[in-house]
Amino acid sequence: MRPGDSAVVLADGTIEGFVGGACAESSVRLYSLRAMETGEAVLLRLVPGEATGDDGDDGIDGAVVEHNPCLSGGSLEIFIEPQLPAARLAIVGSSPIAGALARVAAAAGYDVASGSPPAGDAAAVVVASHGSNEEHVLADALRAGVPYVALVASSKRGEAVRESLDIPSELRAQLHTPAGLDLGGSTPEEVAVSILAQFVAEYHAHPVAQSAATAVDPICGMQVAVTGATPFVNVDSERLYFCSGGCRDAYAARDAAR
Repeated sequence: MRPGDSAVVLADGTIEGFVGGACAESSVRLYSLRAMETGEAVLLRLVPGEATGDDGDDGIDGAVVEHNPCLSGGSLEIFIEPQLPAARLAIVGSSPIAGALARVAAAAGYDVASGSPPAGDAAAVVVASHGSNEEHVLADALRAGVPYVALVASSKRGEAVRESLDIPSELRAQLHTPAGLDLGGSTPEEVAVSILAQFVAEYHAHPVAQSAATAVDPICGMQVAVTGATPFVNVDSERLYFCSGGCRDAYAARDAAR
């Protein structure tokens, strides 16, 4: 590995580029997935030697130190910087408030999807369609676990729509209606700002983060991320994961010798 070598780690654990070979890739994959969860950059220092209880602790200069028994010698420092896609805000409807919200959200840097059925990976679904097919869209979004679901409506109509949704009561309770914070605004743009403010507050108060599943390599003892790119073998009804093909081959050779 040379200074300046770089790679891209995708959300499924796939690594495109070079980060020091198979012995380092496992640690880079694990800490990259963690960086995607937190949104925070990290300086990862890989040092040779057996895993210890201090693995993952911050070094004196702020680096995260990981002992990698598979390294043949020398240490590696890798700067991991997450590049996360903008959160998607799906807006259903063609009302003036829907248009204003699309403009305000786009200006704030969100990925705005308007006029089409919301995707399952949306961070927010806001319905501003004045009664057109809104129950179906709201119920689907709440069942799918969309973090923020809101209906632009008066308090009276909003509660009527809430009660009409054919979903469990705990899901109905998650519907925001009237949509937005009570900021006292009345124009479409002011209402749009109140909706975006409510979404932003909830989005940052309850970030959606799925912790990467991990396993311990039975050969070297390293903690590895469980992804489709992680080497593994099936043993009876159990799946064992490895930091690299080398440890997987060593396990297979040890198992064959028994």
